[in-house]
Amino acid sequence: MQRIHAVQYAVNDNTGNSGGGVRFRSEIGGDYSLQTLSCATGFIWRIFQQNNLADRKDVQKVTLFIENGDGVAFAVDNEIHVNANYLGNYSGDVKREFTGVIYHEMTHIWQWKGNGQTPGGLIEGIADFVRLKANYIPSHWVQPGQGKKWDQGYDVTARFLDYCNSLRKGFVAKLNKKMRTGYSADYFVDLSGKTVDQLWSDYKAKYGN
Repeated sequence: MQRIHAVQYAVNDNTGNSGGGVRFRSEIGGDYSLQTLSCATGFIWRIFQQNNLADRKDVQKVTLFIENGDGVAFAVDNEIHVNANYLGNYSGDVKREFTGVIYHEMTHIWQWKGNGQTPGGLIEGIADFVRLKANYIPSHWVQPGQGKKWDQGYDVTARFLDYCNSLRKGFVAKLNKKMRTGYSADYFVDLSGKTVDQLWSDYKAKYGN
């Protein structure tokens, strides 16, 4: 267990002798996982401009579980669950991919979600925006300007938020702060002077899409 930034971090490896578990221990390991949990938290606080305890969620401990499951990973109740089978079957730099996944899932721990009102696509988009700014995105992501709608989620929304952030420094931090108590599409107007649909149209036009 490691205690940094007044937050405790722990890693539980429940994989046994599975192929993914063996790869996790040989190519990633518990020490690197603890370090990444801590680094991700500090990075997220900077992205969200949460310099004071009062700005942040009250999270005392985050536990990472490496387990034999399905999918890639998920975050719930201050826990991050990563599927060792995904790690075991990943072709490429698994340590870098693991790091990107942790930055995404740790964002879910710390971000405000509008008391359940924020669209899921925006929640996932902000998590991938953090992954983008941390420079841990995978090669299969969409390029800037691609996607069908602004709240499509994940990489599509992350690229759009990066555009919004380029128009106003700290846009995503301010948007996250507004979502502490609720959600409204008007937040985009408050922060940019344009509706989210106008911003999306401008974004698509910029990249010829």
